[in-house]
This record gives sequence, C-alpha cells and structure tokens, in this order.
Amino acid sequence: MSFEIWTVYVVTVLALMSTPGPSQLLMLSNSGAHGFSRALSTAAGDLSANALQMLAAGLGLAAIIAASATALTVIKWAGVAYLIWLGLRMIRRAKPEDPDLTQNRSRASLGSLWMQGFITSAANPKAVVFFAALFPQFLSPESAFWPQFLILSATYIVMDGLFLSAYGLSASWIAKRFKGTARVWIERIGGSFMIGAALLLGAKSIGDR
Repeated sequence: MSFEIWTVYVVTVLALMSTPGPSQLLMLSNSGAHGFSRALSTAAGDLSANALQMLAAGLGLAAIIAASATALTVIKWAGVAYLIWLGLRMIRRAKPEDPDLTQNRSRASLGSLWMQGFITSAANPKAVVFFAALFPQFLSPESAFWPQFLILSATYIVMDGLFLSAYGLSASWIAKRFKGTARVWIERIGGSFMIGAALLLGAKSIGDR
C-alpha cells in the first residue's frame, strides 16, 4: 500500500467520523458522569467491537451477516433497548438531594463501562458490511492482503480512539467545573445523550428498511 493511498484513506475516515454517532454520544455521557479515565473503558469496549467487526469482514463473514436480516434486527433493537434503559437509570439517579454524587458515579465498574461501549458498537452489525465495502477501495491486488488489511484496521481504530478521547476529554472538562445542583444536570444531560445514542441506532435501523 502506497503512502498516497493511505492518505486518501485517512481523509475518507475523517469525513466519515465528522458526525457524532451513538458511540460518541455514549462516550460523552460516561465521561461526564464517571470521569475521562474511567470512560476510557467505554472507548476500549467500542474499539474491541470494531476490531471484531473488521476481522469478520476480513474473513469474508460480511455476506453471511448481511443475509441474516433477522439477526441484524434482533441485535440492533437489543442494543437500542439497553441504551435507553441505561439513560433512564442515569436520569432517575440524578437527584438534588443526593449528598455526594461523586460517590454514586464511582460505583460503575470498569467492566460495566467496557460492556456499554462494546454493546453500543456491536449493536450495529452492519458495520461488518461497511468495513467489507470500505477496505477493498484501498487494497491493492498486487500486494499481500493481510498486511494491507491490518494497516487499514489499525489506522481506523487509532483514529476512532482519538475521536472518542476528544469527546470524552471535552465532557470531563465541562463536568469538573460544575458543582452541587449543577452536577445533577450534568448527570441528566449524560443520560439524555445515552438515550440519544439509542435513538440514533433506532433511526438507522428504520432507515435501513
């Protein structure tokens, strides 16, 4: 793969990531509610799902998943319901009378935050088809497949991780500057972001029909 082709790929991915999606909204929510360092587990879950989706695309599983409309629908709507439940729970727990919201925020385990990120990304199984359609545009038939595939996959994961970190740092910076009752609204806004992520997933599902 030439440097020129890789550069075009980077520009293409930047364009694709310019609009925030469900994973970015979830990162905003968890970083504002739990802090950036803990929310990195959410980013790790999202990137783990992306890595598996890329691997599935590379192994030629895209056609199998694309052919299973029922599996797509079930996974998609399970993810939507999960995010809505998390968002409503966060809004419900954000009460002005709580003596120390910081303690409540620390109760979320890293495993739970990782799972949220993983499910949010995995709830879009058509990402496998997306990667299967995107990568061939930048693969050279004259070169070995897997080295090129690994370069494209690693580049995407690094760029996605940087985008998620930027969203998370912004949300954490804002949250740290609000105290008392204002933090309740941070929690509620975070829950709303999570519900927004679910609605985005649901809208994509409806739009695919």
